[in-house]
Amino acid sequence: MSLQFTLGKPEGPAPVSETHDVIVIGSGPAGYTAALYTSRAHLDTLVIAGEAVGGQVATTWEVDNYPGFPEGLTGPELVERLQKHSERFGARLEMDQVTNVDLSQHPFRLVGYARTYFARALIVAVGASPRKLDVPGERRLTGRGVSYCGTCDGWFFQDKQVAVIGGGDSALEEALFLTRFASKVTIIHRRDQLRAGPALQSRVERNGKIGYLWNTVVEEILGEKTVQSLCLRHVNTGEITEFPVDGVFVFIGHIPNTDIFQGQLDTDELGYIKTDQHRRTSVAGVWVAGEAGDPHYRQVITSAGMGAMAAIEAQRWLDSLGD
Repeated sequence: MSLQFTLGKPEGPAPVSETHDVIVIGSGPAGYTAALYTSRAHLDTLVIAGEAVGGQVATTWEVDNYPGFPEGLTGPELVERLQKHSERFGARLEMDQVTNVDLSQHPFRLVGYARTYFARALIVAVGASPRKLDVPGERRLTGRGVSYCGTCDGWFFQDKQVAVIGGGDSALEEALFLTRFASKVTIIHRRDQLRAGPALQSRVERNGKIGYLWNTVVEEILGEKTVQSLCLRHVNTGEITEFPVDGVFVFIGHIPNTDIFQGQLDTDELGYIKTDQHRRTSVAGVWVAGEAGDPHYRQVITSAGMGAMAAIEAQRWLDSLGD
């Protein structure tokens, strides 16, 4: 399940922490790998967890493409191993969420719900969040049949009929997971071909519980207290139909969680932080790792690799300061 927590704003000014050599914002594979490398280099390293400990992979039921685990493992298991590995060398986890940053001063100033932090070097590993359909009924019925995490909510749909929106790897992975619970899973895709990898497509095709609706988009999510049906439109004919379902799981991409860096770090038109080949950002002393700066690969292993790159560069940069 997703390891999420909510922090309320404290009354009065937040307490101030000491200055850390390295602060990593985000606790997914990119963040924990970065923390492993910097703490092994004897740098005082603090990981600020963010809204969900472990990031997106913590909501993934099965990870079977991470090297070294031929039998596969669950997302939460991988996160736990990554955390323990980084903590073995001295990295510390702070259960907080950064709400504001000031990169115009050095050490960098980070404001969270719990306290204010200062960092000599900063590694941004804030990841991305699920993209919404933005159709009527979606927000109102979120948590009442609308979900963005099959691993979190699949159990609630025992012997129910559900729809999965999307055609990429995430959509097919979640569709397969949902067959553990649902009696029928229908993948609704706006095109007539999937973007998912061939191995995943083969697994889906062999599963008798999964069907498809091609060239179809959701116009509205219908229901009073819970999801009851979807209003669908065929993209070629324009035909409108109503499709009865008990739940809908949306997997149509992600939006980088980079709002707090707007105006301080250079980003592209989609909000991803721009970097050079060494993961350096437009501000010296700040690096990005993982999906906050990766709209292309978006894999656990590539995020971890970026975390290692950012950490090595941060260590070298700190060494160059000579203080």
